[in-house]
Amino acid sequence: MADAKDTGVGAEAAAHPVSHSDLAESTHAVEPRPPHWYYKGFKVGKKELWYASPKIQLLMVALVCFLCPGMYNALGGLGGGGQIDPTVQDHASTALYSVFAVVAFFSGSFANKLGIKATLGIGGLGYCIYSASFLCYNHTQNVGFVIFAGAFLGLCAGLLWTAQGAIMMAYPPEQSKGRYISWFWIIFNLGAVIGSLIPLGQNINNSGGTVTDGTYVGFIVLMLVGAALTFFLVNADKVIREDGSKVIIMKNPTWQSEIIGLWQCISFSPWVVLLFPMFFSSNIFYTYQQNGLNLAHFNIRTRSLNNLLYWLAQILAAVIFGYALDYPKIRRSMRAKISFVTLFALTFIIWGGGYAWQKQQVSRDVSSDPSFEAQKVDWTDPKFLGPMFLYIFYGFYDAVWQTCIYWYMGALSNSGRRTANMAGFYKGLQSAGAAIFWRLDGIHIEYNTLFAVTWAVCAGSLLIAAPIIFTKIQDTTDLETDLKYSDEKPEDVVPPAALNDKHVDV
Repeated sequence: MADAKDTGVGAEAAAHPVSHSDLAESTHAVEPRPPHWYYKGFKVGKKELWYASPKIQLLMVALVCFLCPGMYNALGGLGGGGQIDPTVQDHASTALYSVFAVVAFFSGSFANKLGIKATLGIGGLGYCIYSASFLCYNHTQNVGFVIFAGAFLGLCAGLLWTAQGAIMMAYPPEQSKGRYISWFWIIFNLGAVIGSLIPLGQNINNSGGTVTDGTYVGFIVLMLVGAALTFFLVNADKVIREDGSKVIIMKNPTWQSEIIGLWQCISFSPWVVLLFPMFFSSNIFYTYQQNGLNLAHFNIRTRSLNNLLYWLAQILAAVIFGYALDYPKIRRSMRAKISFVTLFALTFIIWGGGYAWQKQQVSRDVSSDPSFEAQKVDWTDPKFLGPMFLYIFYGFYDAVWQTCIYWYMGALSNSGRRTANMAGFYKGLQSAGAAIFWRLDGIHIEYNTLFAVTWAVCAGSLLIAAPIIFTKIQDTTDLETDLKYSDEKPEDVVPPAALNDKHVDV
């Protein structure tokens, strides 16, 4: 950066770096957007939107996730991928998350080099093939195809979720990240909700164990539509926010610069590794909840209903926590502390209730016996109500965890390049955790043990992450900090009028 006196900017600006909050409070008039169709504004109520705006692009990627991962979640939420025996789905999930973990860890580099649009486009391909493999398995018992489809989905999902994370954390203004995360999580989980209605409708009179072919066909069609939607996105360099600012990226990325960027992301803030256990823990609970609870103890139509309620609870949690995390009357650093204490308390309240229920259940050997199928709980049974509410609270907890961790990462940086790498680390470690826990289920570990390990890892990861939340999340992030290790300058991402208004040291 040039010296303050060289640019005619006062010493005060040099001594006090401009933050994103400063720019948000700037009184400069918003400059006209470039004359291109995707910058042409249109009114929705009192708000003006344009195609290459953060809100529309977030909506687009949310719809992709609504139709691809959302439907995957609906299928997985049935337990065993809709099969009676979860073994083949356990093997597929182990392959999926093992590949996912490796790919995602480096996928920030792919997103930064190839662009958000291409990364999402590749990422959307694997979901329909995964669903098709279960339809095939219903008729051919081809385990190999299901495992291959899981591994291929791991490759695709690693790219898709890294690009999605970068959009959700880097596109919004600093003061609106909680709401953007909330909006995404609502639309994404509406996919799982609607996807859950498919098996519920298909199997409402089916008290057996395996879903119908029509269920799988419905998922395949919807996932294909989601993959096609990725081609209608724009890349990050085209996005312009309401205040006229742009997303911080590398203007001229190379494969070398982006591989080095992975190391720079860690070396710039090495303490971020304390969040890695939270990343690892963020998907491990699905294994117990979907297979150890829902599949093991409920018949197919009741599992379908539980699945629907689980994803509805996620929407409720995303609304509450997303908006609370942006509450403007409390400083951001304090909001981080309050949300973390709340998450820690929920970990012991909800999982404590789960322990009280789990210790009364039959062993895995008993619940896995085909003769036990007739004894599984139906929604007409009096004993259904308690575990139904427990499953709802598990869904609520999942969304609270995901919303908070995304917000914490977004509070640490506004850089599109750095958040893409952070999203890659997050999804990579998340998938490593999921792969390990699906493997534990695949080797038929006792459900009581699976429950205990899941609870312990979640609680322990929060204790390790606490110093980051309490000491590193500040009330705002300096623009100079966000531009570090990027080839962009303030004038590349901030409107000139705002630069002059706030005397940015360039």
